Amino acid sequence: MKKVLFLTVMLLTGLSAMAQSESGFGIKAGLNYNANGDYFESAGDVARNPDRNVGYHFGIFGKLGVAKIYVRPELVYTKTKSDYNGDDFDMSKLDAPILLGVKVIGPLHVFAGPSFQYILDTEYDGITIDDVENDFTVGMNIGAGVNLGKLGIDLRYERGFSDNEATFINTNITTVGTSRIDTRPDQLILSLSLKI
Repeated sequence: MKKVLFLTVMLLTGLSAMAQSESGFGIKAGLNYNANGDYFESAGDVARNPDRNVGYHFGIFGKLGVAKIYVRPELVYTKTKSDYNGDDFDMSKLDAPILLGVKVIGPLHVFAGPSFQYILDTEYDGITIDDVENDFTVGMNIGAGVNLGKLGIDLRYERGFSDNEATFINTNITTVGTSRIDTRPDQLILSLSLKI
């Protein structure tokens, strides 16, 4: 009987803490901007051609936390576009960031954590690329956001821990060697989220 009473008290305490912690789940969507090399150089290119290297994402997230600290796992479908010397490289992937966040002041929070990436499909100007070095890679997200009730907005920077290249051979010019494209470029990611 004491064990049942103890377990009941622990369960109610846990549920109470979760209710006060704003835990829950929701949906998110937004835009991605890929940088091939230097961000400042890429920013100048964006001013001349605004839709260059812009992609999109949508997915779901969960949030578990107490007081000011939370964990936020996400599962996101991402479509990216990168420009390499005037040729487009499109990629579809699943991203699974696991973020640790801290509420700083009022609605402002900061977060960081690993981001797991699984490549679903790649295409370089109409050529499907099958020879990706690793379909699965790990990177890192770091960013900040604001929550206004159930609505949230955040901006994050994503960087891969290692290079992941796709290789292809130019069949039109036999004297040109194998070409390589980075499938884990740096990204700025702007997201809107809605807690359900």
